[in-house]
Amino acid sequence: MPCLIGCIALSFPRIVLLLLWLFSDYLDNVFETRLWPLLGFVFLPLTTLAYAFAIHQGNGHVTAIGGACIATAVIIDLGLLGTGSRARRSREREIVVKGERVG
Repeated sequence: MPCLIGCIALSFPRIVLLLLWLFSDYLDNVFETRLWPLLGFVFLPLTTLAYAFAIHQGNGHVTAIGGACIATAVIIDLGLLGTGSRARRSREREIVVKGERVG
């Protein structure tokens, strides 16, 4: 069951953050204000989940394993952001090459 939850968190981190915020105090124990989880929800959702996981696993501190989780999450989050803009530019180039006008 924990593997299934982990796969869902990797696939849909914003949904998992929303469910954690609505139905548990998992994020409240990590963040003092609601501003950081909100910013994490908008910009780096997987990193926010990884940070909460690292703090909970390290009993209030980030351990080496937790740091590795956070670093991996940052790379994944930033990679997803870059992939979206790269794909959009690629589609725009294909449209221009076909002779259609780009909006």
